[in-house]
Formats: sequence, structure tokens, C-alpha cells
Amino acid sequence: MRKRRHKKLIHEGNYVAQVDIELIDTDEGWSPYLSLDDSQKLDDVREALRRGDLKAASRLASVFTLTPVAA
Repeated sequence: MRKRRHKKLIHEGNYVAQVDIELIDTDEGWSPYLSLDDSQKLDDVREALRRGDLKAASRLASVFTLTPVAA
């Protein structure tokens, strides 16, 4: 079993959160895996962004605002 760091992007509305997680690689089954804690962290960030609670989302991830580019 090997662990590696990864940055996951979550997009909700006009916001994007960059969440640091750890992927677990194994030789068996479907790999890579997320730990239960990391999957809960992703769910918590997504829910906070949906509620518009940027303070809560910022505790777990880096949060960015999306700005449309005029064509």
C-alpha cells in the first residue's frame, strides 16, 4: 500500500475549492482509494459551498471565486 498527496477541485456555483487529500494505491481491487476522513472532508466542503458558508469551506480548503471571461 502506498499513499500520495493529491489536490481535488470542487466546483459549486461561482466558487471552486481546492482540497488536499491523500490517495491510497494498492495492488488489489480498485485503486486508488480515498480514506473515510478525506471523503467526508470533500462532502463537508461541497455542502459548505452550497450553503454559501465560505468561512467553513475555507477551514478545510482553499476557496476561489470564478469570474466569467467576456468573449
